[in-house]
Amino acid sequence: MFKSWRDLFSGLELVFFDTTSIYFEGEGGESLGERGFSKDHRPDLKQMVVGVVINDEGRPICCEMWPGNTTDVKTLVTISEHIRHRFNIQRFCIVADRGMISAENLNYLEGENAIPYILGARMRKDKQVREQVLTCGGRYHEVHPRGSTAKDPSPLKVKEVRHMGHRYIVCLNERQATKDRLTREAIIKALEEKIPKGPKALVGNKGYRRYVKLEKDSASIDFEKVKAEARFDGKWVLRTNTELAADQVALKYKELWQVERVFRDVKSMLETRPIFHQRDDTIRGHVFCSFLALVLRKELERHLEKAGHVFEWSHIKQDLQALQETHIEENGNQLAVRSKAEGVCGKVFQAVGMAMPPTIREI
Repeated sequence: MFKSWRDLFSGLELVFFDTTSIYFEGEGGESLGERGFSKDHRPDLKQMVVGVVINDEGRPICCEMWPGNTTDVKTLVTISEHIRHRFNIQRFCIVADRGMISAENLNYLEGENAIPYILGARMRKDKQVREQVLTCGGRYHEVHPRGSTAKDPSPLKVKEVRHMGHRYIVCLNERQATKDRLTREAIIKALEEKIPKGPKALVGNKGYRRYVKLEKDSASIDFEKVKAEARFDGKWVLRTNTELAADQVALKYKELWQVERVFRDVKSMLETRPIFHQRDDTIRGHVFCSFLALVLRKELERHLEKAGHVFEWSHIKQDLQALQETHIEENGNQLAVRSKAEGVCGKVFQAVGMAMPPTIREI
């Protein structure tokens, strides 16, 4: 399929990669079913890890599957090699979130492979990012101002920082920064009311634990942590080896939401879960069928957009399912009678260049 829409001048200049977990109702095959970090919040069940690559047009390129205990950092090299050798693409830029960043992956991307990348950095866990990059001076460049309507793009400012030969882009969403500050202030206010009741009143609340200092049988607010956390309000940090402008790096990274939408569609709309198969090959086939359905849906959206149509998927599905053909026999002749095309059904057929079946035809 990749070769079918590729021409002499097309390639994979920019690809987005992300992973998710899909849980099983049973054991999950011979090797795929393992317990690991569940993005579905079902740690009680075995799972598998699925990775999807899409291009900058939002077109799904390929998917890969790993056992459920595979961490995100172990998938990046595999998928990069997959792209290079399977699709014969030697030059591309990979965009992935902070779960993919590690010393091993950076050495691979910056070594003899020389693969351009845009990766989310771990602001809180990476000491250099936390203490050097975020605290570095310099003015922010405004990419998008604060909008007045919900349709306006999210406010965005960027600042480029060079540290130890590496290029970082610090991004700031001032609206999110305000939200983060107000959320923290609400937590501190709640802590001031609950701490006098004893440490037991704080158990089980992750938001509280971040700002609490426990000493024997007493608890108090850790104002050093409160101050330190304020540095992260509305910010995220990217690391890249590309020559793209800082604003372009930030905007390309934000397009990772396309992959998140892919996973939402696979899990809910295409009903990949639950998986009841018991062998690795049938499990892989089940997930890959969902991926193929996703590819077909994206192609349909592309044709509809080209024809100037924007339809809800639920309406498309409903109207196509309502299109029925009934077989009848009259005077020894067998006929097929098509139902009336309702709603958007006719426009969908036109968009993909397919003629509507005749109302009545002989079998």
